[in-house]
Amino acid sequence: MFTGIIETLGKVISLETKGGNLDITIESSLTPELKIDQSVAHNGVCLTVVSLTDTTYTVTAIAETLNKTNLDTLKTNDIVNLERAMILGSRLDGHIVQGHVDQTGKCTSVKEDNGSWIFSFTYDPANGNPTIEKGSITIDGTSLTVVNSGKNTFEVAIIPYTYEHTRFNSYKPGTIVNLEFDVIGKYVAKLMAK
Repeated sequence: MFTGIIETLGKVISLETKGGNLDITIESSLTPELKIDQSVAHNGVCLTVVSLTDTTYTVTAIAETLNKTNLDTLKTNDIVNLERAMILGSRLDGHIVQGHVDQTGKCTSVKEDNGSWIFSFTYDPANGNPTIEKGSITIDGTSLTVVNSGKNTFEVAIIPYTYEHTRFNSYKPGTIVNLEFDVIGKYVAKLMAK
C-alpha cells in the first residue's frame, strides 16, 4: 500500500528485456535505504526490488504490467516518480493507493493558472473506471484531487511544489500516464452496477 505522496525521483540507468519481462535499473537517493524484496512504486506501479548496488537497484516488470502501464515506453535517462510502501501507523497524507495501475491516460493540455498549473487528461471509459468530482486519482503515482470530471476526461490542479518535485514538469499534450482510480470509488461503482 502507498499514499501517492512522491518521495523522490529516480533516473533509469538501464533496461534489459528477459523473455517477456523488463529489468529496470534505477539510480536514486533512496537506494541506500532499500533492501531486496521491498516494494517501491515507480510512476505508480508497485514493483519488487530484485537486486542492489551502492547507487542503483533493479526491479522487474512482467509482460502484463508492461501492457497496462507506461513502463513499456521507458528509455535510459528517463525520470520516474518513486514512493516506498507506507508504514502502518503513519499519517496517510495522500489517499489509499494500491500501486496497481488500472489503465493509462493521455495528457491533453497544460495551462498555467496564476502560479499553478491545470492539467487535462483523457482515458478510455470502456474499462468502467470512474472519476468523481473532488475525488482522488493517482497519476504516475501522485495522489491528486479530480476537478471537472467528465465521462472520459478530468483535470487536476498542480501546485508549484508538486510541479517541481514530480514528473509533472515534463508532461505535455500527448504524454501517456499511469492512472489508478480511487479504490473506494471503484468498489462502489462495481456494487452499484450489480
